[in-house]
Amino acid sequence: MSLTAIILAAGKSTRMKSKRAKPLHEVCGKPMLGWILDACFEAGVKRALVVVGYQKEEVIASFGGDSRITFVEQKEQLGTGHAARVCEPYLREAMQHAKHGEVFILAGDTPLLRGEILRTLLNAHRDEHADASMATAVLDDPTGYGRIIRNAAGEFVEIIEQLDATPEQREIREVFPSYYCLNIDDLLLALSRLTNNNKKGEYYLTDIYAILRAAGKKIIAVQAVSPEDVIAPNTRRQLADADAAMQERLQRKLRDAGVGIVSPINTYIEADVSVGPDTIIQPFTFIGRGSSIGADCVVGPFASLPRNSIVPENTTVAGNVSPQTALLEAQS
Repeated sequence: MSLTAIILAAGKSTRMKSKRAKPLHEVCGKPMLGWILDACFEAGVKRALVVVGYQKEEVIASFGGDSRITFVEQKEQLGTGHAARVCEPYLREAMQHAKHGEVFILAGDTPLLRGEILRTLLNAHRDEHADASMATAVLDDPTGYGRIIRNAAGEFVEIIEQLDATPEQREIREVFPSYYCLNIDDLLLALSRLTNNNKKGEYYLTDIYAILRAAGKKIIAVQAVSPEDVIAPNTRRQLADADAAMQERLQRKLRDAGVGIVSPINTYIEADVSVGPDTIIQPFTFIGRGSSIGADCVVGPFASLPRNSIVPENTTVAGNVSPQTALLEAQS
């Protein structure tokens, strides 16, 4: 059995007023795409197919050192369904090496995606012997998301994109945040029948569920996603919202591991930082990505540690630290 992920990362940052590809915008010091890849590998994905387009060279350069990642170019922007179609040769290759294969399909701009959500979705998919599954969320404001249509028995019927929804359908609060899980052979079947008969003239990937349902396949929709998980930044304000949510998540994880953070609102900690127990982080402290801090340290107040800093245990650090400093000596 093989587990693959397709990550749609070909988008621009038009609404952010940026030349940088959207998946490369950082959340707590790590590109959004990096967070999504971490979640996939945590969930057991063996191979990630990253669909690139805009600024493909920059995206590949940022992640090209990981042998688990294969980059697939989408030369024409014909919709999300077309983006999945360009991965077909690799999906067929996966089927040749395993009797049964499963695939996640994910957007490249959902940095708060968690591995545990993907595992929940995958377990439900397997336990229910489904052909295709999805994770859904219930939002107070569903604007912009495809709405989940269910029948009187509560069974999934289809996803309606907001542009194609009726006024009544737009009132539905259960939405699809683009967390897909399918058997590879069923995905290939659906992609072969995908059309662009909609107002935008694009190939909607969401249509694959209605196609498979019409073919008699079993589809399940699992309410497993929190409102925080679905944040997909399109603007600078939304990027700041994602950053704030991730910062709270990072600090909570450190506190649960025995780290004291005196003033969370006045502390900023980037991704991939390790801190030993009983270390105290004082107010107005910045800790850069990839830093390692030992146990029983005091960091701050007014400390700024560059990325990849190493702080030995029983060390006190206050004030700025030179970027050239790789190992900090204890201060008496």
